[in-house]
Amino acid sequence: MSSIKIAIIGLGYVGLPLAVEFARKYHVTGFDIKQERVSELQQGFDATLEVTNEALNSVLCKNLHGRNKEGPGLFVTADSLELCDANYYIVTVPTPTDKNNRPELTPLIKASETIGRVLKQGDIVIYESTVYPGATEEDCVPVLERFSGLTFNRDFFAGYSPERINPGDKEHTVTKIKKVTSGSTPESASKIDALYRSIITAGTHLASSIKVAEAAKVIENSQRDINIAFVNELAMIFNRMGIDTHEVLEAAGTKWNFLPFKPGLVGGHCIGVDPYYLAQKAQEYGYHPEIILAGRRLNDNMGKYVASEVIKLMIAKDHKIKGSSVLMLGITFKENCPDIRNTKVVDIANELRQYGARVEIYDPWAKPEDVMNEYGLECLSILNGNRYEAVILAVAHDQFKAMHVRSLGSSENCIVYDIKGVLKQEEADGRL
Repeated sequence: MSSIKIAIIGLGYVGLPLAVEFARKYHVTGFDIKQERVSELQQGFDATLEVTNEALNSVLCKNLHGRNKEGPGLFVTADSLELCDANYYIVTVPTPTDKNNRPELTPLIKASETIGRVLKQGDIVIYESTVYPGATEEDCVPVLERFSGLTFNRDFFAGYSPERINPGDKEHTVTKIKKVTSGSTPESASKIDALYRSIITAGTHLASSIKVAEAAKVIENSQRDINIAFVNELAMIFNRMGIDTHEVLEAAGTKWNFLPFKPGLVGGHCIGVDPYYLAQKAQEYGYHPEIILAGRRLNDNMGKYVASEVIKLMIAKDHKIKGSSVLMLGITFKENCPDIRNTKVVDIANELRQYGARVEIYDPWAKPEDVMNEYGLECLSILNGNRYEAVILAVAHDQFKAMHVRSLGSSENCIVYDIKGVLKQEEADGRL
């Protein structure tokens, strides 16, 4: 294992924590196409906050040409030529969907092109990005062959080991989550499994094929999506009946095998995206996935539902809707995390604006410039002293749970809506 040199393509929420852990034992070259991201990492700072500055600096090779480095350490670069000495390539780039919810493989294909240009005899390429079953061998491997001039499973080999990073989770970190592995031949599968097993303390599970590993990943988040859709539908039903959904779930949860899912917005780069990858592939095989797409439709419409519920509560308290001031507390897709990818909080803000409300957003975790670039929305870095007719607690950041939310209202008639169900029942006028 001492001769192993690893290149990790994509240094985001998945790639960087993996690179840091591997760099404790091996020489790792971390590559990202964003020079700004590379520069901040070279300075020992991770803007995603997935890796502490201390951990990053403990493995970082500073002011050193990567290909001349031997032994453990992490060299970060935006120069693809620095990848040529690696013999293991791990791809951790985003796999989003387009505006029509179709899989967007461009980042994956571009990463494969980059690797193909430096691929050598005997190298192994491992994909971690979420894909549909078959993508590694049907979409990525032909690109590797075309750009390298090498033959798959003779000159080079491939594997798939799905990422299981949970952004913002400091308990279930990369080494503490069991890793599914696979390879294109029995020998390459064994090598890939041994590589991950050398750093993953939780152990590994060697799947029988790459397609099995791909399928396992894509159903993990599809299952969560469907379960959350179910409790979101329950929330809509029980709200009509005047029953508190969280009290119902607490009572039902006393049974040993009841699954503890809660209603809420389903955003982010995994749960809100991955089911579309499976649905797309299923339809190519002539099967229309009813449950998967029904769950997606329901969850994608929760932003509109929340906005309409807030408007109803405001009307009930005689608030004039047009020109009213509404504060959204939080815009990241989950609590205590700066990740704004595919956040559904944006849907609520846009819908309220359709009603004529003036919406302000405050989130101490999000970068205002990122929110503006991604969604065209202004995000306050500090509360400006304004008072509001309605306050929506959209993300359960610790700062918000410690805040007296109703004090932000313009009067005692202020509407407080708690999407996450973290406030006491008497403190909120409505919640999912």
